[in-house]
Amino acid sequence: MARVLLFNFTQEERRKKVRAALFRAGIPGRDIPPEKQGRTLGELLTEEDGAGQAEEAAEPFREELIVMHELTRNQFHGFLDGLKRAGLAVPLKAVTTETNRTWTAKRLFTELSAEREAVAGGNRIHGRKE
Repeated sequence: MARVLLFNFTQEERRKKVRAALFRAGIPGRDIPPEKQGRTLGELLTEEDGAGQAEEAAEPFREELIVMHELTRNQFHGFLDGLKRAGLAVPLKAVTTETNRTWTAKRLFTELSAEREAVAGGNRIHGRKE
C-alpha cells in the first residue's frame, strides 16, 4: 500500500503544503513524532497510526525528511510536482528499499545527510565520482 512518512514538519505552513500535495496525488501520509525515530521504517510503515510503543531515539534528528513507500509512478511524480508547484523544497527524500526498511529513521537520515554532503563537496559516493 502506498504511503508516505513525514518527519519533523513542525512549521504548520510547510506541513499543510506537503499534506495538500499528498492529497492531490491520492497518497496517505503519516506524521512520525521524534520519539518514534528509533523504530525501523518497516515498523513505522506497518503499525497503525498511534499504535505501537514509542521508543526514545538517542538523538532525534530535526531536519525534515520524506520517506515514500510503494508509490506508483503517477503518484510519485504527482507528489513531487505538487511540492514543486507549492514552492516547497525538501532536500531529504527517499523511497523505501528492501535494505533501508530495516534501518531506523535516524540511520536513514544519517545516510542521506552524508550523501548530500559528499555530492556537495564533489566526493566519491559508493565508489563513483558524483
